[in-house]
Amino acid sequence: MKFVSTRGSAPAVTFAEAFAAGLAPDGGLYVPETLPQLPGGLLDDDSLSYADVAFQFLSLFDTTHEPATLREIVDRSYSGFDDQQNPAPLVGIGDQLSVLELFHGPTLAFKDFGLQLVGNLFEDQIATSGRAINVLGATSGDTGSAAIHGLANKSGAHVFILYPDGRISPLQERQMTCTGASNIFPIAIQGSFDDAQEIVKALFNDLDFKAAQHLSAVNSINLARVLAQAIYYIWAARQLPADERGGASYIVPTGNFGNVFAAWLARQMGLPMRKLAIATNQNDILFRLFTTGRYEVGEVRPSLAPSMDIQVASNFERFLYFHLGGDGGRTAELMAEARCGALDIPDFDPDTFATTRADDGEIQSLIGEAHRRYGYVADPHTACAFKNLQDLPGHRVVLSTAHPAKFPDTIREAIGTEPTHPSLEEAKTKTPDRHELPADPEAIRHFLASHSAVD
Repeated sequence: MKFVSTRGSAPAVTFAEAFAAGLAPDGGLYVPETLPQLPGGLLDDDSLSYADVAFQFLSLFDTTHEPATLREIVDRSYSGFDDQQNPAPLVGIGDQLSVLELFHGPTLAFKDFGLQLVGNLFEDQIATSGRAINVLGATSGDTGSAAIHGLANKSGAHVFILYPDGRISPLQERQMTCTGASNIFPIAIQGSFDDAQEIVKALFNDLDFKAAQHLSAVNSINLARVLAQAIYYIWAARQLPADERGGASYIVPTGNFGNVFAAWLARQMGLPMRKLAIATNQNDILFRLFTTGRYEVGEVRPSLAPSMDIQVASNFERFLYFHLGGDGGRTAELMAEARCGALDIPDFDPDTFATTRADDGEIQSLIGEAHRRYGYVADPHTACAFKNLQDLPGHRVVLSTAHPAKFPDTIREAIGTEPTHPSLEEAKTKTPDRHELPADPEAIRHFLASHSAVD
């Protein structure tokens, strides 16, 4: 299996090369050269564990590792979840309505599924190559804590995570800043997540700096994260009644398009889906995109669902590439238009995704309604997925992306009680350690070089 850039000007590479690079040298994102079909029996063999499914799926793409090595990496990646056999339980809460709970990992968020795997792949890469790396990423909330937990105290890796100061929940910040690990550098910037993401891309596009500092990516620009997320859609379908596996609709809270692109990828590979729905908050670029066919960047407005406070949806580029039939040159042209503020999708089909948006007032109401109607406590991001559920066909599967205890103030205001979790209560007792820097690529470049893992 080879991987190519969405912008068409970089040579095809192996899985290991795509993983190590993160961003392609032409500024594009790596995608599989061809999309394989899911193996027969992956949905129906009840003897398979989650790790079995993950191994079979990843083996379609990772032809670099020996099978025994890949299997060991996969097994290790799910060992820190509450239930290794079923790390993503499907919980029925109503008539033909279930919630896929993706918050039973080490940092109580769906990002653990990708970033535990990424951390172990990096560890293997360092051991195999003998080269230290600097891992650079940006977060609007949960990516940072999941990446940090996946790489804390791993030899040969220094981790630099940029996040918008004051625009993530206090507990999300504590999960990043209270690890006590000497190889972790949380960086609070004076700006938005989009500013942080642009800095990360700028440093990765500086090919000399990237090579000198052995930069590696943890954001969903790294294809391994997207592949890891596709697995839990297959796992969700396996937990449905046999006669409903071909007729479910999936509702995905998303801001950066990575989580829903993973679902789209699984569907293209043969996973049956009736409808794929995108749920956004008031930063609704994806709602506007798939309602009108126009990608137009707006201003980021802080919200009660901070992980979706995004106006530049990076993984849209991967979808656009496939939508254009694998035309990298045309993708590059359209992404250049997007950087200027807007683009129109050629041959747009408004039926590709269903989509909704929820502002802060609606989020509070949706949390309350889910609690009253179903007895379910949803975090603010998951709550967005409860809007207009009645419009979707078949068994509806809501993806629950984070534990509600990470947003205690919002939950308390909505339902009158405050959820807790032991790991978060422990984090409250620790002293944060963070670095405050301006939203400036040169400032980040200097800081990274002066704290580099590379001699």
